[in-house]
Amino acid sequence: MLSNDQIHNIFFLGIGGIGMSALARYFHRSGVPVSGYDRTPSALTKELEAEGIPITYTDTPEYIQSLGLVAQDTLVVRTPAVPEDNAIYTWLRVQGFDIRKRSEVLGLVTRAKKALCVAGTHGKTTTSTMIAHLLATHGGVNAFLGGISMNYNTNVLIEPKSDYVVVEADEYDRSFHRLNPFISVITAVDPDHLDIYGTAAAYREAFEYYTGLISGALVIKQGLPITPRLQPGVKMYTYCGEWTPADNASRPDFYASNIRVADGTITFDFNTPEGVVADVRLGVPVWVNIENAVAAMSVACLCGADASCLQDAMASFRGVQRRFNIHVNTAKVVYVDDYAHHPQEIATSISSVRKVYPDRKLIGVFQPHLYTRTRDFADGFAQVLSTLDECVLLPIYPARELPIPGVTSRMLQERIATTDCDVCVVEKNELVEHLRQSVQESAGAVVVMTIGAGDIDRLVPAVTAALSENK
Repeated sequence: MLSNDQIHNIFFLGIGGIGMSALARYFHRSGVPVSGYDRTPSALTKELEAEGIPITYTDTPEYIQSLGLVAQDTLVVRTPAVPEDNAIYTWLRVQGFDIRKRSEVLGLVTRAKKALCVAGTHGKTTTSTMIAHLLATHGGVNAFLGGISMNYNTNVLIEPKSDYVVVEADEYDRSFHRLNPFISVITAVDPDHLDIYGTAAAYREAFEYYTGLISGALVIKQGLPITPRLQPGVKMYTYCGEWTPADNASRPDFYASNIRVADGTITFDFNTPEGVVADVRLGVPVWVNIENAVAAMSVACLCGADASCLQDAMASFRGVQRRFNIHVNTAKVVYVDDYAHHPQEIATSISSVRKVYPDRKLIGVFQPHLYTRTRDFADGFAQVLSTLDECVLLPIYPARELPIPGVTSRMLQERIATTDCDVCVVEKNELVEHLRQSVQESAGAVVVMTIGAGDIDRLVPAVTAALSENK
C-alpha cells in the first residue's frame, strides 16, 4: 500500500455506500483530495457532492483521466459491491493503481487510536452509534458508523484530541479480521453471508479468530456459541438485556433489571460490576434497544464514563436512520421503517412492535436482500414473516449478485401462503397504492413496517406521505 506521504489523492469506487462515504468524509475533512464513483445518485452522494467531493455516475475511465489522477500518488478504495467487470475498476487495475478494500484502509486509520469495535450479525450499527454518542457527550470521539446518526446527521465523527475511534466491525468477506480492536462487543453470531463462509461453523470460527485480535477487553453477549481465543491479559465481560435472579443463566457482568414500560417510554436500571445506575431512560423506546444500550454503556463504562453521562446520553440518543424509525404516528396508523434483513433481525423487529402495539393489525413490507441470502434462509424468512398479519413482498434486491434460477420473492410467497398470514408480491411502483388501500380497508388501527437492506428506503417518503392521510 502507498505510504501516507505518497498519497495525494484518494478515489472511492462505490463512494455512496454507508461505510465508504464515512471514510471519504474522514479523508476529505482531513485535507486529502477525495473523489469517487457510484452507480446511481442517492441522498448520501448528493450530500457528499455538496460537501465538495466530486462524484461520477458514468462507468467510463475518461473521468479518472479528467481528474488528473495517476497511479503514483492515488490510493483507490473499492467496495466489493462494485463488480469485476466495471470499466473504471478494470482501467485502474490495468494502469497499476494501488487498489484496497475499505476494511484494509479502515484498519490502517484505526491503528493510531484505541479502536472500540462492534461485531455481530445484528445490532452493530445501533450499538456502535450509541457508543459514539455516549463518548461524544463524555468529551468527544472519532467514529465510523454504519448508518446516519440522528443526533449528528452524519456517519462519521472526528475529534483529533480523542484517543478512541468507534468502528463497526463487518464480518462480510472477513473484513473484521483486518482491524485491531482495543475493546470489542460481539452482539450475535447467527449464521449469515454463507456465500462467503459456506457453513455456520465456519462463520462462527471467523468470530473466534476475531477475538484473538483484541488487545484490551471483550464484551460479549451471554450465551453465544463461540469460544473466544483471547490473548493473555485481555479481559472478558458478559452482558445481556434483561436479567433477574430467577433466570437459569448465571449473572452477567452487565445487564438491565427493573424494566418499566409506560406512556411510550422504557426505563431500566443498568447493573455493572461496580454498582447500579438507576433509571436509565431510552431516547428511542424500542425493546431491542435495551440490549443494545447495555452493550454500549458497558463499553462506555470501561472507557471511564460515569453514571450521569450514561443517563443523559441514553435519554438524548435519537437513533439511526433506518433503524426502527417511526415516520407516521396517528390514531389510525403507525408507520415504522427498519433495516432488518436477516430472519433473526426481522423476528426481533416484529417482537418489538408487538410489545408496544399488541392490539393492532401488523402489515409488513419486506424486500429480500441478495439472492444467496434469500436462498440460504428461505425457511427462516417464511417462518418469521408468517407471524405478520399481512406480508407484502417486493422483488429481491440483487446488490452485487446475479439472479439464481428459482430464487424469487414468489418462492417465499408460496411458503408463507401455507400459514394464516395474508401474503402477496407487488412491484415497487405498486406499493404505495397497495398500502393505502390495505390501511383504509382495515377495521381498526394498523402498524405498517417496511423492512429490508436494499433500496426500499427510497420508498419511505412516498409511503409516509400516503399513510399520513390516515388520521
